[in-house]
Amino acid sequence: MAKVKTTYFCQNCGHQSPKWLGRCPSCGDWNTFVEELIEKEDKNEKGSWRVSTTQKVLNKPKAITEITYSEQPRTITKDKELNRVLGGGIVPGSMVLIGGEPGIGKSTLMLQIALSLPSRVLYVSGEESEQQIKMRAERMTTKGDNCFILSETSTHNIFKQIEQFEPDILVIDSIQTLQSNLIESAAGSVSQVRECTAELMKYAKESGTPVFMIGHITKEGTLAGPKVLEHMVDTVLQFEGDRHMAYRILRTTKNRFGSTSELGIYEMQGSGLREVSNPSEILISQREEELSGSTIGAMLEGNRPLLIEIQSLVSPATYGTPQRSSTGFDAKRLNMLLAVLEKRGGIRLGVQDVFLNIAGGLKVEDPAIDLAVCASIVSSYEDISIPHTTCFAAEVGLGGEVRAVNRIENRISEAEKLGFKEIYISKYNTKGLDFKQFNIRVHAVAKLEEIFAQILSS
Repeated sequence: MAKVKTTYFCQNCGHQSPKWLGRCPSCGDWNTFVEELIEKEDKNEKGSWRVSTTQKVLNKPKAITEITYSEQPRTITKDKELNRVLGGGIVPGSMVLIGGEPGIGKSTLMLQIALSLPSRVLYVSGEESEQQIKMRAERMTTKGDNCFILSETSTHNIFKQIEQFEPDILVIDSIQTLQSNLIESAAGSVSQVRECTAELMKYAKESGTPVFMIGHITKEGTLAGPKVLEHMVDTVLQFEGDRHMAYRILRTTKNRFGSTSELGIYEMQGSGLREVSNPSEILISQREEELSGSTIGAMLEGNRPLLIEIQSLVSPATYGTPQRSSTGFDAKRLNMLLAVLEKRGGIRLGVQDVFLNIAGGLKVEDPAIDLAVCASIVSSYEDISIPHTTCFAAEVGLGGEVRAVNRIENRISEAEKLGFKEIYISKYNTKGLDFKQFNIRVHAVAKLEEIFAQILSS
């Protein structure tokens, strides 16, 4: 009979303590310890997944030159957005964790991918019944005969079915609903999440089967469970977006097999999620007349160039202290650009309310849109519209200088492809740049004053 005991776990990092502590000695966070009832594992007791015969042989160190390596072929899905954020496809034996708010569409995304794959997929759901999953599948345009549904929460029963079924890809919805027989605590607790993830990771690495896990997030926006959960998996994807808007963003926050700067965009429809192959078209609002305070900036998300619309509104402050508000853009960087405009550009913004918005719900960190932000603010302040065929791609320094940005050719090509007629860049980006290869007019400037003179005179 296994011995039952009580212990305390840190909800942030998973640190274990025999007594409650106000501050975690591992991660330093306060009031994160919770009490859980666990069962001490018997040394002779087997885990939920069978023990590999290779583990019985004592591992010996090898020189790195003696280790043989061959490039593993990835599974290319029909979903090009997923292929991009994963780094080119699904890697054999990888563990992918997908997190997001409730109702954002995580289960819809994974069911749609499972239906589209030609391989045998086992979709394990601990939250919905088989009939509920069938109802959602009927609404989708994607149909597949290789997707099998299992409604189960016990890892012991799941692995029994896995041994008989032998799937090519495993989907878990969600990791917080699974429960291991080796732990007595409730499903979703720190110890249960960690134990179930460890069993799934052992299965993935030994069998070479890719495992997709859906994870819940807390009210702070972080993945629920111990922080060690994100360290254990190979890839962490964040499914973001406003539930009241149609567009969703799949963002990579960790990837051992590719870049962590990639971005996938979907549109939620009644028949499922539609891939948005050209996100620049949806990020630029369609309007019939030109309005002041609206400019287009060329940014990069990973390897993908995007053209986004920056909207600003500058109006006299009604109250004593002017308001500074930004959506999708760093508020501190906005304050810095406002100071540059007032000091170097001579624009009196100290008594003006400034509101800035990135259209489409994106959160932008690329400094290449600094010039577009400054142009948008000046356009709203002077109430002069900027032609909708003009875009900007440059960083702004504290001295009012227009600084160079990386991969300027990709930004110019994207603007040309979308029908823009002119683009403003830094003159320090022109070295080695062949203007003849572009059918768009490129303005190379060094100071903000040069741009404002052209904007206000047009």
